Amino acid sequence: MNTLIRIIVALVITTMSTNTEAQNNFEKGMAQAFELWQSNKTEEAENLFERIANAEPNEWLPHYYIAQINSLKSWNLKDEAILKSQLDKAQKHLDKAMAISENNSELLVMQAQVLTNWVVYDGMTYGMKYAAKISELYAKAKAIDPENPRAVFGRADWDMGSAKYFGKDTAPYCKDIEASIKLFDTFKPKSDFHPNWGKERAIQVSDSCK
Repeated sequence: MNTLIRIIVALVITTMSTNTEAQNNFEKGMAQAFELWQSNKTEEAENLFERIANAEPNEWLPHYYIAQINSLKSWNLKDEAILKSQLDKAQKHLDKAMAISENNSELLVMQAQVLTNWVVYDGMTYGMKYAAKISELYAKAKAIDPENPRAVFGRADWDMGSAKYFGKDTAPYCKDIEASIKLFDTFKPKSDFHPNWGKERAIQVSDSCK
């Protein structure tokens, strides 16, 4: 999972412009936060995203990345108290982001990711509680933006994981993984700071299909 985290962070960073001369304070702050994150200074990056969120109450992106950082930190955690603290923080910032930007496909995908953290931690307890909700979130994210590769891949990856868990054939979902890769190839984020991660993970899953 550490490899996945590094891939996601690298993808976020490589999409950003190096020209900061014309950037406003928000853009400069976001660029600095991503630089800290890329340098494995995750706590400092998270703190800076929080300061940006406080200074820019109409921007959903800082809240999104605080949620993502806490979701990524929570994969494979065994300490329930730490897990709960991190995922509660992720949820708090997702709630704030959703209040700023309603019907946002990217936020719905991240919400599904956070709930998946709980299922990964304890499938017996949280699978029944969140499985249907996760599928619903991905379906809504795809309906809002059918061209969002993270929504298409996330749904296929979730369905594939569920099939594996129940001992069912995963092959039917491989074509959806391939479809998401094609979307990743043509996807253009709205800005240097909008989500643009997931392709490398999709390729890994596609390779496992083969």
